[in-house]
Amino acid sequence: MAKDPKTDKTARDTHYATLRRQVRDGKRERGEIPTPDPRKDRRKETDWTPPQLAPDQVRLYGLHTVRAAIDNPERELIKLSVTQNALVRLEIGPVDSLGFPVEIVTPQDLDKQLGPDAIHQGAMLETRPLPVRRLEALKDSPLLLVLDQVTDPHNVGAIMRTAVAFGAGAVITTMRHSPTESGVLAKSASGALEMIPYIQITNLSDALGELHKLGFFTVGLDSEGPAPLEGSLTGDKVALVLGSEGKGLRQKTRETVNALARLDMPGEIKSLNVSNAAAIALYATRQHLLKRTA
Repeated sequence: MAKDPKTDKTARDTHYATLRRQVRDGKRERGEIPTPDPRKDRRKETDWTPPQLAPDQVRLYGLHTVRAAIDNPERELIKLSVTQNALVRLEIGPVDSLGFPVEIVTPQDLDKQLGPDAIHQGAMLETRPLPVRRLEALKDSPLLLVLDQVTDPHNVGAIMRTAVAFGAGAVITTMRHSPTESGVLAKSASGALEMIPYIQITNLSDALGELHKLGFFTVGLDSEGPAPLEGSLTGDKVALVLGSEGKGLRQKTRETVNALARLDMPGEIKSLNVSNAAAIALYATRQHLLKRTA
């Protein structure tokens, strides 16, 4: 007797649905995807409000972010809240030897603290903010990245990661209209926040003037700049200046930098996301600096 295709299809669908559910449940247990609250309609979870934090307290989350913070001797650690699974994956040694409290929690406990959309991977670290850095401490670094009111913490985190990859000495931003040190920024940077100074200054024009005194040649990136970046670079110390996602460089910044330059792109699209533009500019500048030292 021939098998009923409809019955066979239903059985296969049930089998694959079970496998998908097992994979999804495993990810929830590891904190890689948000855990739904069975008591609530997911559409109403936008009502979640973050708990109030003290001014001298930061919550970091995600395995790479938390591990990098624990390894950073400049971090003052308060408490680690972690699932049993995530604790194993962190590979940070015996809990008793860590020197700070460790609390074993469930993924749902972390969802309540971080919100339903935070991909915490089962780990949250409460810390003090990193020490304040000063521009004068960067005089020996040949490459800096300056952001003119880049507001999206995801973009700044991605830029920070790229800056570390290309050996930049710091990422400098304004205090206003720029993200402060936070879990979202640190998660987007995936550990890079612990590896490069993140310096926030009150006045960008004054900061650029100080960089000039320290010997830096400042180049502002502009899609309509008068010359390609490669032909605009000079000197042994360069600070790249990138503008905000929408407006680009402010007029005062344009007037203060040593030069304005563009990324030459032969295609029809002439502007890039600021994090992509930063990566290209850092690569080109690094090649310039390598030639100077060859």
